[in-house]
Amino acid sequence: MNFSVYAVGLQLVAKSLPLPNKVRLMCGIVGLYLKNPALESQLGRLFEPMLEAMTDRGPDSAGFAIYGDEVAQGWVKLTLQATTEQYDFKALIAALQSTLDAPLDWFQNASAVVLKIQAEEAPVRAALAELAPTVRIMSAGQSIEILKGMGLPREISERFGLASMKGSHIIGHTRMATESAVTMEGSHPFSTGSDLCLVHNGSLSNHFRLRQNLRREGIHFETDNDTEVAAGYLAWRLQQGDSLKQALDKSLEDLDGFFTFAIGTRNGFAVIRDPIACKPAILAETDDYVAMASEYQALSSLPGIENARVWEPVPATMYIWEREPAEGARS
Repeated sequence: MNFSVYAVGLQLVAKSLPLPNKVRLMCGIVGLYLKNPALESQLGRLFEPMLEAMTDRGPDSAGFAIYGDEVAQGWVKLTLQATTEQYDFKALIAALQSTLDAPLDWFQNASAVVLKIQAEEAPVRAALAELAPTVRIMSAGQSIEILKGMGLPREISERFGLASMKGSHIIGHTRMATESAVTMEGSHPFSTGSDLCLVHNGSLSNHFRLRQNLRREGIHFETDNDTEVAAGYLAWRLQQGDSLKQALDKSLEDLDGFFTFAIGTRNGFAVIRDPIACKPAILAETDDYVAMASEYQALSSLPGIENARVWEPVPATMYIWEREPAEGARS
């Protein structure tokens, strides 16, 4: 008989029994990668119950990274977030446009703004740091948008209108804080590279040393969260020319601790667990999608899940799904 965390959890969920605390360990991870483009208009609606199913694992804060609405070459898309919905983003955008003199488009979503601008990322970041030092840049790239905050997963879903969102893939996280304070900035996902993000269940024991080394390599950190260090590590490896597979393979050597990671990129989705694999994870695949979660109950609402191939990810093994870059991206 298989006595893994996944197997125990699956048996209890099937019997509608509550999971014991020793099974429900720190934070919840969910991800959904659509293989069928016809479902992209339903991505948010399909994902919302997955995120909310992980409430017991992470009641402190929640967030998600969604990929879609890709901008054209020469443009960059950034997600900006303030601590309050009353922040004067209109004045900030006007000042930014005056500073950079570049075409742009933007819309506000609660305490966040999605900004699309015809410019290089570096000067946009520099201008924002000068004009609005208290506003956080949550993500930047061609496709990614990261939205997160303090509160229950349902509150975060409703705050940002998750159910109506469209896209190709999405990863999310519900947090039970263990390594750092409960803040908007400390919520997952974390992004330290273009169109790259990571969510994490577990704890890294060598994140202080890694943070120092990565800072010397030019990686910038906003928080003291160990997950941001893991995201920074992957960003650095990709900058060195590694493929995602190579970067993840090296992470098994360089990251000490226990972890389950879900990683989002512009064109793909990946899952990896540490060699001991004490943090639960489950994968499901059909012709239409690939889904992952910390517990099976988060997958139970998906269409066709009863016929899906369902399995527990093997420790120290990479699972990667990628698609060809979209052509004719729009601004």
